[in-house]
Amino acid sequence: MDQKLTAICGDALEVLATLPDKSARLIVTDPPYNLNKNYGVSQDKLEFEEYLDFTRKWLREARRILTDDGSIYVFMGMRYVSYVYSILEQELGMTFNSWITWFYTQGIGKTKGFSPRHDDILYFSKPPKRYVFNLDAIRVPQKFYRSVNNMRGANPGNVWQFSHMHYCNKNRQKHPTQKPEGLYERMILASSCEGDLVLDPFLGSGTLLRVCQQTNRHGVGIDINPEYIATTNERLAAPFDGFDSVDERMKRVPNDLNDPQVRIEYIRNHIEWFLKNHPNAINDFLEEVKLKYYDKLAESGQLRAIESMKIGRPQYLF
Repeated sequence: MDQKLTAICGDALEVLATLPDKSARLIVTDPPYNLNKNYGVSQDKLEFEEYLDFTRKWLREARRILTDDGSIYVFMGMRYVSYVYSILEQELGMTFNSWITWFYTQGIGKTKGFSPRHDDILYFSKPPKRYVFNLDAIRVPQKFYRSVNNMRGANPGNVWQFSHMHYCNKNRQKHPTQKPEGLYERMILASSCEGDLVLDPFLGSGTLLRVCQQTNRHGVGIDINPEYIATTNERLAAPFDGFDSVDERMKRVPNDLNDPQVRIEYIRNHIEWFLKNHPNAINDFLEEVKLKYYDKLAESGQLRAIESMKIGRPQYLF
């Protein structure tokens, strides 16, 4: 595929106005929450009505740019999330699909009141029924092997657990609100197809374009800060060894994989189904397989096959 990944430095409203009608299948974006954060060349601090007016304007452009079967995912802080919901549904006539909760285990600590441990993601589509949703691309592993189960996996639900982008993460960029690649991977795989155009009006550290690059989508990202555009281009040029975050359920090994042929076939399928974009998680998964089924693997002579699947090991044909 002749893939196009474009990072545009400019004001989001001005650049959005230049994009063609119905040109993007999907928009995934993490706009400013109006929390007085410093984004280098702009300060995220508007009066209440000013912020809502800004939000209306960019969302109106977003709706225009979406294809008739397109969708939008918007990260939003709790203070404004209900207002954004109302704009999307009541003012722009879009169809509500899901209110997703991104749960993380570490975050801001508070001594008065409860420490926040989640972000909200609003998922709306343009039409009520005819929109892209690729469930097979985002399933999570089943807890048990059963012949009556769909071993391709289960729907991940609307509560997603991914680790925050901690400052010790090797992929951490100089951006105050960088989001994990695993979050974007799920939304992009679910609501677009290979070759589609995916848009982020508030590109930030470039996560959307990095995920588009690895999932064979075209991508356009906009940011007003030239340093963030430079960071994005550096990320796109860097070697890839897997996304910087993964839903831990993707490494879950089903119980009751007792039949040797079923077990080895499932393990191979698991890597392709759930860890295709996460080669850096394959070895951990295989160690979990060994931990759970060591005796059965030894009895069936499959330990060597499991070892050969690890990254950096030669392939073993069986």
